[in-house]
Amino acid sequence: MPRSRQDRGGGGSLLTVLVALGANVLVAIAKSIAALLTGSASMVAESAHSWADSGNEVFLLIAERRSRKQPDDLHPLGYGRDTYVWSLFAAVGLFTVGAVLSIQHGIAELTADEPAEDSLIAYIVLGVAFLLEGTSFLRSVHQARQEASDQDQEVLEHVLRTSDPTVRAVFFEDAAALIGLVIAAAGIATHQITGSAVYDAIGSIAIGVLLGVVAVVLIQVNRQFLIGQVPPPRTVRAVLRLLLAEPEVESVSYLHVEFVGPSRVFLVAAVDLVGDQVEHETAARLVAVARAVERDEHVVEAVLTLSEPGARKLQVEEAQSAGNEIGGRSAAVAR
Repeated sequence: MPRSRQDRGGGGSLLTVLVALGANVLVAIAKSIAALLTGSASMVAESAHSWADSGNEVFLLIAERRSRKQPDDLHPLGYGRDTYVWSLFAAVGLFTVGAVLSIQHGIAELTADEPAEDSLIAYIVLGVAFLLEGTSFLRSVHQARQEASDQDQEVLEHVLRTSDPTVRAVFFEDAAALIGLVIAAAGIATHQITGSAVYDAIGSIAIGVLLGVVAVVLIQVNRQFLIGQVPPPRTVRAVLRLLLAEPEVESVSYLHVEFVGPSRVFLVAAVDLVGDQVEHETAARLVAVARAVERDEHVVEAVLTLSEPGARKLQVEEAQSAGNEIGGRSAAVAR
């Protein structure tokens, strides 16, 4: 199977999370101080946003560590899906808490009639935060662009479809952070110009809505991987090539591939072996082929059975837009 630069580097996602964590903690402290000094609703929302992001990175670090545990008797397919569990916790808990607090505070401040104070402090903090968040965002974009290039995908398409939730979470949270900073600056500036705190409160509500949208997107994508996500066609094609490259395999008539963690798959296939040997010898050959396929670092487990007589043979090039069918039918494998 093709290896992404992340796999070759071995620590791309971890470095991305650490950079984001460092930036978010520094930004959260600065925003909290600015919120206390200015009383700005938008700054309060932004500090809640950054503290939520910092907690999110901690969850992602836990996810990275737990997903690397080796398979055991209780978890023969490994702990890769634990990544999606902890990422789901982050999306449901921290992003949603940040969204709810920002919206609640904004609504409470709608009736406030306080003049803007110490706006310069808020602008300085927002500017520094933009530089730090921008650095983290560029790091996540750099990793996503490298991996997207390996997969022949657009960056946003890759971020939405990648099996690595840390890449997706950091990308979206940093993008949301940059947008939130612009919203906060606009709210504070409008408050300062008009003298009405309503605009600052609206900025807080808008930041909360933004966080809520990000939470919904991340929850939905992680849920799909938890219940069993079929890899993109390119990955399925790579698995089929891997099987057909084995000297003992003449053809494949059925293939099911499923993600069980970041860049890790479980596969079930029906194959036709070369020659026509007796049952016990055939069984031993099937096991040998499965173990050979499992030597690929991306394959957690391979389960092979014999093809039915006369079953249609799968061709790597035959379908360019479909994935694999799940169930009793043969797979139409693409990419």
